[in-house]
Amino acid sequence: MAMQNLRRRWLSGWAFCNFALIFLHLKGISAQIRYSIQEELKVGTAVGNIANDLGFDTSRLADRNLRIVSGTKQDLFQVNQRDGALLVNHRVDREELCVKSTPCFINLKAVIENPLEMHQVTVEVMDVNDNSPTFPDETYNLEILESATTGARLQLEGAHDPDTGVHSLQSYKLSQNQYFRVEIEDFGEDGKIPFLILQRPLDREHTARHDLTLTALDGGKPPKSGTVNVTVTVSDVNDNTPVCDKQKYTVTVKENVPKGTFLLRVNASDSDEGMNGEVEYSLRSKFRGMAAEPFELDSKTGELKVKGGLDFEEKQVYEMKILASDKGAVSLSTHCNVLVRVEDVNDNRPEIDVTSLSSRIPEDATPGTVVALMGMNDLDSGVNGQVVCSLPKDLPFVLKPSLDGNFFSLVTNDYLDKESVPRYDITITAKDLGIPPLASTKVIQVEVVDVNDNSPLFTENPYAFYVVENNKPGMPMFSVSASDVDDGENAAILYSLDRGSTGQSVTSFLNMNEGNGTIYALKSFDFETLKTFQFCVIAKDSGTPSLSSNVTVNVFILDQNDNAPVILYPVSTNGSAEGVEEIPRNVNAGHLVTKVRAYDADIGYNGWLLFSLKEVTDHSLFALDRYTGQIRTLRSFTETDEAEHKLVILVKDNGNVSLSATATVIIKVVEPKEAFAASDVKSSVKDEEENSVTFYLIITLGSVSTLFLISITVLIVMQCSKPQDYSSKYLQDANNDGTLCHSIQYRSGDKRYMLVGPRMSIGSTIVPGSNGNTLVLPEHRRRASGEVRTRSLFFTAY
Repeated sequence: MAMQNLRRRWLSGWAFCNFALIFLHLKGISAQIRYSIQEELKVGTAVGNIANDLGFDTSRLADRNLRIVSGTKQDLFQVNQRDGALLVNHRVDREELCVKSTPCFINLKAVIENPLEMHQVTVEVMDVNDNSPTFPDETYNLEILESATTGARLQLEGAHDPDTGVHSLQSYKLSQNQYFRVEIEDFGEDGKIPFLILQRPLDREHTARHDLTLTALDGGKPPKSGTVNVTVTVSDVNDNTPVCDKQKYTVTVKENVPKGTFLLRVNASDSDEGMNGEVEYSLRSKFRGMAAEPFELDSKTGELKVKGGLDFEEKQVYEMKILASDKGAVSLSTHCNVLVRVEDVNDNRPEIDVTSLSSRIPEDATPGTVVALMGMNDLDSGVNGQVVCSLPKDLPFVLKPSLDGNFFSLVTNDYLDKESVPRYDITITAKDLGIPPLASTKVIQVEVVDVNDNSPLFTENPYAFYVVENNKPGMPMFSVSASDVDDGENAAILYSLDRGSTGQSVTSFLNMNEGNGTIYALKSFDFETLKTFQFCVIAKDSGTPSLSSNVTVNVFILDQNDNAPVILYPVSTNGSAEGVEEIPRNVNAGHLVTKVRAYDADIGYNGWLLFSLKEVTDHSLFALDRYTGQIRTLRSFTETDEAEHKLVILVKDNGNVSLSATATVIIKVVEPKEAFAASDVKSSVKDEEENSVTFYLIITLGSVSTLFLISITVLIVMQCSKPQDYSSKYLQDANNDGTLCHSIQYRSGDKRYMLVGPRMSIGSTIVPGSNGNTLVLPEHRRRASGEVRTRSLFFTAY
């Protein structure tokens, strides 16, 4: 309004006119003048001065009666008789006069008398931005299928602006939204038409209606605008909504009804057919964001039942909405209101409120230590609100009430033992004095914190392990294991060798994994050098202070067949196993030619030697005893027999992978006289050799016998250290499954050999980590203290 007043004051002060006088000498009395004004000028505003422009004498204007003749529009302008000015007489509206015509002219005739003259006056009315774009209706409703594809166009009715030129309608603007944008098409005389363009797929279940605002803008400065509310309804193919037979269902129920109690049935019908006519039901809360009500609804039948406990003191009325929806591709639905009133009964149980709790109590806590503080409350009144508390029997805890009886403290009344009971689930029962009484319980979990009061215990004491000789250095041999009934760091065990009590001689070739108790050998064992040794292992926990225990480990080395037989006779002067024997040609069958002597440092089957002929000149002449190594004649010599015979004897032990040696005997057949003479010379040499061989045999047999006696002594000491009752049981058990040791005897020449070793009964196993040769007896052979009976294997000759 202020801008319009300013404009009118400016126009009243200055009526500009762009005129052009065109004197068209039509009969000498006609002329044409042209003025240009803006519309909506104030009444009385001067358009121009006709008298001056046409050259009239202003003093005679009244006498000559200067006037304007405009037919029906003559009242728009008038002439001032005093000065000849053309004035605005009425409101000049360009849109009313010319509508959309451009330019807009008003043709007037100026008539003056004495003499009579008529002149053409043309007034051009210039447009101003005095009209805002307007829409035919305030709202515009559109309908679109939610299945419409992106890019779909919806034509809207355009706005109308009676102004022209830049003041006319120029553009449209659509309110911010995610689904639509506006495009404009210019249809000429029909103006600019807006189109809604779908930008993304619609989802009627997500947004069933889109309320938009379309704004039309002209080109004025400042621009004028007009708006229309556009409502785009997303229509469904399934166009029939289910209808409930009642808009509101009401039911009353007591608060103590059991779960599953039937309340009411909601019924809705749908006039559609097929899937579009099938109705299913679902619960909807009246208030958005509320938790699910304690009811359940059958989605097919519409039956509403009690799902959870009802509490009159908590809530007396439940208002729900049941959504009845069809099963169409785009489901339609309706809501029915359900009102459930709850009736009160006496059903409030006492409430236990734990205000303070120490859930971790050390096992060495003194009696009287407070574990928890708790308060008791019952929403009922009178005797129904009076509460008594109790604990289960046989628990090291008691309840102590406060003076007002509303608070209780849970305290210990005895010492705790974490290893016996690591955790207590204490059930506290609170019961009111109502009839019938109501009670509630609360479980308090109290964890007993471990104290390092138990030493590690080994699974066996002592340990006995069997290790095969020639083991690979650095590989694990066996492991010991201990357990600690404590918990956490108090049960974390570290293993170490007791170098103080065992001594450096044994522990120098052993290493131990402190984490898992595995023991490694730093060297390869030789049964012939070391047959058994003993050491101690310490197991220490990680508690503060730490506790420890130790165990004795006995290790027995088992023999392997790693020594080849050694030929003792024959032996030549250069050290090779060769010899020459001379026999008379007249000897009879069975004559002892010589005896091959050999020795094996191994024991048992690994040292049991067998002799065989590997090469022989004549198989019919000589025979070799398999066990003694004696060479005898099979028949008498004949004239055709050769005078010299070569025998190669193979000496082989009985190991799994047998080792062997060979000896060569050259037998020369001589005449009896030569043989007798040579025998004297040879006998002296042979006696000397036999004395040397006998000396070595005595040393060897003495060493083996000494080792045998030491082993027997160790066994006797170990057996005597056992309790008497166990010894009796052991002997009886030994009679049931065989003697403690079994023997295999065989004879070779003038010596007897006996193999003494353990009997492998059913159930014996080989310990992993001992290279497959560690023998473990069945479990029933163990003593109560964990000691394991050991057996040794010996080989002796006597």
